[in-house]
Amino acid sequence: MTTNSIADTMSQLDTHAAKPLIDRAAAQADALAQRGLEAVRDGSQRLRDGARHASEGTVHYIQAEPLKAVLIAAATGAALMALVSLASRSRDRN
Repeated sequence: MTTNSIADTMSQLDTHAAKPLIDRAAAQADALAQRGLEAVRDGSQRLRDGARHASEGTVHYIQAEPLKAVLIAAATGAALMALVSLASRSRDRN
């Protein structure tokens, strides 16, 4: 055997030995990516369900207590406007 043929044989052995490892690593990476996608899908669905539940609860509260709901909304708006006013005043001073 010549030096070149020994080197070629060694190269082929390395390639054959590495292929199953590379294939297994690729399969594991694919499985991990699939689990990640499923987790994102599940989280997204739970978030949508929670938002829908909160929205339905808000609608029921407004229907059951319309005056309270309006007063709460007005108080919240007034508080936000007060915060915006304070923030803009402190920014004008600087």
